[in-house]
Amino acid sequence: MSPGGASLWRNADYVKFWSGETISQFGSQVTLLALPLTAVLTLDASPFEMGVLNAASYLPFLVLTLFVGVLIDRRRRRPLMVVSSLGRAAVLGTIPLLHAFDRLDMTYLVAAALVLGALTVLFEVTYQAYLPSLVTTDELVEGNGKLQLSASAAQVGGPALGGALVGLLTAPVTLVVDAVSFLLSAGSLLAIRTKERPPERDGTGRRPVMRDIREGLRFTFGNRWLRPCVLEAGTYNMFWLVMETAFLLYATRELHMTAGQIGLVLGGGAVGALLGSMAASRLSGRLGLGTTVSLSMLAGCAAPLIVPFTFGPEPVVFALLVVSFFIGGAGTTLANIHVVSLRQTLTPPAMLGRMNASYRFVAWGTVPVGSLLGGVLGGAIGLHPTLFVGAAGTFAAALWIVFSPIRSLREMPPAPGEEEQADEAEQAGKVLR
Repeated sequence: MSPGGASLWRNADYVKFWSGETISQFGSQVTLLALPLTAVLTLDASPFEMGVLNAASYLPFLVLTLFVGVLIDRRRRRPLMVVSSLGRAAVLGTIPLLHAFDRLDMTYLVAAALVLGALTVLFEVTYQAYLPSLVTTDELVEGNGKLQLSASAAQVGGPALGGALVGLLTAPVTLVVDAVSFLLSAGSLLAIRTKERPPERDGTGRRPVMRDIREGLRFTFGNRWLRPCVLEAGTYNMFWLVMETAFLLYATRELHMTAGQIGLVLGGGAVGALLGSMAASRLSGRLGLGTTVSLSMLAGCAAPLIVPFTFGPEPVVFALLVVSFFIGGAGTTLANIHVVSLRQTLTPPAMLGRMNASYRFVAWGTVPVGSLLGGVLGGAIGLHPTLFVGAAGTFAAALWIVFSPIRSLREMPPAPGEEEQADEAEQAGKVLR
């Protein structure tokens, strides 16, 4: 990396990829607000219908992820991302069109959410497998950091932009903005000149899909560095959803916070994520990979413990909650940038799709479990005790990393195939403290 971390700004194809992703991230944040508001404000959806709409958005994450991983390892990845972006643009574009002709209903909106979820799974699993074809191994942390920086910035500014657009254009018409963003994303991908290597032709296209899925799961859980990462992600996401489910009710009903105050608290997490993205490469260079991941993950997972212990005057409570979410956002984002780079480094190109799919299947699969558990516990033991359960669970998630071999890494371990090219003792001295 060149001084100032500017190396990838000189990589024209990476800049095209990053630019399209940044635009798309902001558009997606707009949709996260505009799609449910279309149901509420335009179609007068009931609570049950809103639940169905939300479930439709997340169902593809559970059902399709592992199969998508197999597809990615059998096909070129850039065309799959282009298809995903164009497909999402088309689906989003039909919603305001049907609304204009008074033909939009909840059935179509739920179906659209289902298709959008499936196409999102395709893109999200694919892009992390595609990035290593645009940058070198040494540039992965910087590349992932810049992408995460865009995502964090979108989380900070996207909801505000979405709210302003909904007020100005109405919710259905606002979805046109996201449709355009996906068209721009597809255009940026098509403009990339770096030729993607074709998938290895070893007969995988004729092998049973379930065999490839099992290989992906075995690789992910059999690797001593990947296994603690995926277990941490699954544990954290489950207990974070326990906490999130209870927190919104606790904040409004027991702390009597306004919607604006809650938004500012959540925004603290987005700001923390933004700053964590900016500091990723610099900190790992100074502290080493393992120390950076362990300390930042520990801070991010411990930060929710502040929430159930918060009490006192309203300004104090508000300030402590902002601090909690800020530290949580900064710590987990800083750690995850390096974890993603570690996953990409350790995984052979032919296995990247299935590894990412296996990882996200576990990480996302615990989300509905945590949401349901949070609702059940909130009703059974109360909101405040449920916050303690959620916070304790997120803290425990960090222990998968702290007590793993990752802690002793000084830098990225050798990529597949490199072990045979260097003396084992020298590699140990280079990688380990």
